[in-house]
Amino acid sequence: MTIKTIFTAAALMLATSAGAFAMCADKEHAMSCADGMIYDTDSRSCIPQTTS
Repeated sequence: MTIKTIFTAAALMLATSAGAFAMCADKEHAMSCADGMIYDTDSRSCIPQTTS
């Protein structure tokens, strides 16, 4: 292999992994809370569920 081929392959691998990371960066993951708790997006944690 020539050095040009190695650099081209490395550049393609980096571009592919950067694209995959960018696709997942804005996704929010589902979270499960225990019974009686709900997920609060502001604090990003489970809080006790209150009934009104």
